Amino acid sequence: MEEQQQEHSPKDHYDLVILGASGFTGKYVVREALKFLNTPSSPLKSIALAGRNPAKLHETLKWASHPSPPPPLSIIKTDVSDPSSLKDLCTKTKLVLNCVGPFRLYGEPVVSACVEEGSDYLDICGEPEFMEKMESIYHEKAGERGSLVVSACGFDSIPAEVGLMFNSRQWVSPAVPNLVEAYLSLESEKRIVGNFGTLESAVLGLANMEKLQELRRSRPRRARPVIPGPRPPKGAMIEHQKTIGCWAVKLPSADAVVVRRTLAFLTENPHGLPGVNESDEQIQRRTNFWSTVKPAHFGVKIGSKSLLSIFRIITVGVFMGLLGRISFGRWLLLKFPSFLTLGWFRKNGPTEEEVRSASFKMWFIGHGFSDSSLVSQGNRKPDTEIITRVMGPEIGYSTTPIILLQCALILLSQRDNLPKGGVFPPGIVFGPTDLQERLQENGISFDVISRNALPG
Repeated sequence: MEEQQQEHSPKDHYDLVILGASGFTGKYVVREALKFLNTPSSPLKSIALAGRNPAKLHETLKWASHPSPPPPLSIIKTDVSDPSSLKDLCTKTKLVLNCVGPFRLYGEPVVSACVEEGSDYLDICGEPEFMEKMESIYHEKAGERGSLVVSACGFDSIPAEVGLMFNSRQWVSPAVPNLVEAYLSLESEKRIVGNFGTLESAVLGLANMEKLQELRRSRPRRARPVIPGPRPPKGAMIEHQKTIGCWAVKLPSADAVVVRRTLAFLTENPHGLPGVNESDEQIQRRTNFWSTVKPAHFGVKIGSKSLLSIFRIITVGVFMGLLGRISFGRWLLLKFPSFLTLGWFRKNGPTEEEVRSASFKMWFIGHGFSDSSLVSQGNRKPDTEIITRVMGPEIGYSTTPIILLQCALILLSQRDNLPKGGVFPPGIVFGPTDLQERLQENGISFDVISRNALPG
């Protein structure tokens, strides 16, 4: 394997390369990928690991393979600040899985190289500014070059996207949804510890809110879906959601932004995005799928059974909001993350035991109308509630690798059914595929909890 580390002939070609494989999340992505390498019916026959430090990549491979001996994967020294090394990387692979964040700092060179060479690109980004900027700059060229660029293929934001579609599809005509709110509950037998990279991305996002607003103002307005019924009121800051037994507060995550982008693409393309070489059967499947997805207003809240935990969340949010506005405050947040986030983020991340003990539940509470004809009868209130739920293991190091790899396997095995190229959110690309079924087979469940008539 040492010989493979430095020398690569131009004929080398990998199904996928994991970039940033030795990082906190990257090493878990490697471990997940090895489960599908050269297994029956898997399209994944060759993997390479890429990053700045070959020695760390070798250690990652040993860790991810344990207790088995490491397979003879190629190790490619790649620096995202070196365009030539990225170009070399992209000429050798069909697909890059990018785990190098914060993406605002390190993501664009990777996207640029993939687009230039016509390689496909998936990442686990949860940074709205980066995603929207990449679409603005590279969407047209990616379409021409045949490079499919899809961000947010981790916990940000596929549980929200696929979860919303799952809830939406329960509204069988003539029923229609008006509002679907997601309530995220993080659970653990130990303690919940977040990835430092996630905190870093959030801090940078706070620092660049004005740039995001400028970017949005500079672009043409996207099509907005027609949602039946009146726009729902904002509601109280703290909510007691009796239906699922939790207190909740609004969560300023990327999920709602990503969902809105998918709904905008769907409004512009009511039958979804055509595949590069679809069969007639697939065209019918895609058209049928999107005919069952009904748009709705969407928001995300974080919930807890303890009101004290909600106040703790608000306190951390205030700290981050105030400190994130000034450079010294951002330095403090990133220098002393454990203290200033009340222990939720640590530079060294969670332990293996903390990862194994953690899980999530994401409830989707949909309010709408039992019959779309009711909407025309003035400002009538919704009369129906449908509750669905998505559940899975720890979000950052278990669920995210599961999702990323299933997206990669779909891309490798069903490329003809996916768009030729462009920069898209994951929902519009993977919605009509078998992604939900694949996630269910790998420990992420989707359930219908209840259907109720609301009091008049």
